[in-house]
Amino acid sequence: MVDGQPGAAVSNAVEIRVAAQPGPLAVMRAVAGDLAIRADFDVDAIADVRLAVDEACATLVALALPGTWLTCRFRTEHDRLVFTAEVVGEHAAGPRTDTFGWRVLTALADEISSGHDPVGDGTHVVRVELAKSRVEVPG
Repeated sequence: MVDGQPGAAVSNAVEIRVAAQPGPLAVMRAVAGDLAIRADFDVDAIADVRLAVDEACATLVALALPGTWLTCRFRTEHDRLVFTAEVVGEHAAGPRTDTFGWRVLTALADEISSGHDPVGDGTHVVRVELAKSRVEVPG
């Protein structure tokens, strides 16, 4: 279901769900790199996207409850790639923004935000969203 429309297809959106563990994070890096390549990002921006996705996922995996999922959504919009990742955690707070990892994220992404929403059973969905824009080369 996309935008509330069953059966609606969006060719510029990808969602992947893996165990919230460090091992599967290589999949997210690979998908991020592939989508950035397909969106015609330059080599440096592709590397930035891969690193930012990896850092965001690692940050969230550290907050995830054992046995839960890491859900990642990638969306391309004209000249930018938007990435959202979510896990279920027990703390009513998003990722800390005073860490080295968060500084890395802010350096790599053009936009970044985090948040959390209560699930209702004492747990919370914790999320990180970032965006990276393609640099247009005059020519």
